Amino acid sequence: MSIDLNRPIILYMHAGSKNHGCEAIANATLKMIRDIRIEQGCDLEKTPIPVVFSNDADEDRKYSLGELEKQRLCILTSERHIDKDFFAHVIYYGWRKFTGDKQSFMRYRFRDAYKVFLKEYNRCSAKGEGAGTTPLAISIGGDNYCYPEMVSDLILAHDYFVERGFETVLWGCSIEPESLKNVALLNDLMEFDSIYARESITYKALLDVGFTEKKIQLRKDPAFELEKQDVPVLEGFIPGKTVGINLSPMVLDRAKDPALVREGYRNFIRYILDNTDNNIAFVPHVVWATSDDRKPLKELYDEFKDTGRVVMIEDSPAETLKGYISQCSFFVGARTHSTIAAYSTGVPTLVIGYSVKSRGIATDLFGTCENYVLPVQELSDPQSLIRSYEFIMK
Repeated sequence: MSIDLNRPIILYMHAGSKNHGCEAIANATLKMIRDIRIEQGCDLEKTPIPVVFSNDADEDRKYSLGELEKQRLCILTSERHIDKDFFAHVIYYGWRKFTGDKQSFMRYRFRDAYKVFLKEYNRCSAKGEGAGTTPLAISIGGDNYCYPEMVSDLILAHDYFVERGFETVLWGCSIEPESLKNVALLNDLMEFDSIYARESITYKALLDVGFTEKKIQLRKDPAFELEKQDVPVLEGFIPGKTVGINLSPMVLDRAKDPALVREGYRNFIRYILDNTDNNIAFVPHVVWATSDDRKPLKELYDEFKDTGRVVMIEDSPAETLKGYISQCSFFVGARTHSTIAAYSTGVPTLVIGYSVKSRGIATDLFGTCENYVLPVQELSDPQSLIRSYEFIMK
């Protein structure tokens, strides 16, 4: 990251650590900020602590970001949720409808969190640190711009910080090239001072629509640099002799035939159990109530548990999950950051993907995404996972 970091910093659009990909991005980014500040000779005691605007700070504190907060690498603070406050929702909706003031929802959303930021800014300014410098707002939701339903709020959130005089950075992003035809989205991206694309498909698409190489940079997803923890011995998990499996409700929702995807996973598991001496570990990477990997993985676990060769990894911080994934002999992943944990620790990996991020990352690593990524929307053969496994292992 070639940006001046010796100033007040906000990390925003963090969805919460029960999505361990979001946790991994935030964790690695905060440690990167610390390390660069040290390299630049900053006094960490006097430099403003980065403030993370989170969907749920209490959720974050249950995982690795809680430890980083104790180490003073960040301050965690929750956004307000207007959908959970009936009266505020009615008042703000009426105001917005009457005045056209769409930004009012963001002022409500960020009000308490911004007060936390100002408190830290003023603490350092009183010591003569950070006063008069342009604060930095970093949007850390890597694939947020891949979801059309999020674009309106992303634009409003970005405008919130631009209006307050922040320099803004879009960090570790993936963007579907077709979506750049959306004029409002494109104009919003143009407002960022810097954009870091995490794979070359996004990078090239941005260049093609007029961005300059001065404004955008190609840089790997920060989660590639997430540290991995040493993990305890787990019954049924044999280091170097265990195939890791991740499946997500999101991928099943995007599949043309979810039943066929499930059948493909079952066929692959049977193939591993019948033709190798490997065990199987089911690895959840997102555990939100609305999108919990443990649900489809538990179905698979229950189907094969009588073999005595399958194990379910419990919900754990991102660094712990990376520790287990790093000990796998092979990994099949639907969640992007579960596969990044595998890629970055040298584990042969097959991605069950649905967007530009998985295609772009695989292409940058291998020169092609063919056989390394199975687009779930096109999955039509229940034997395709087995064939890709054989190709990759060969």
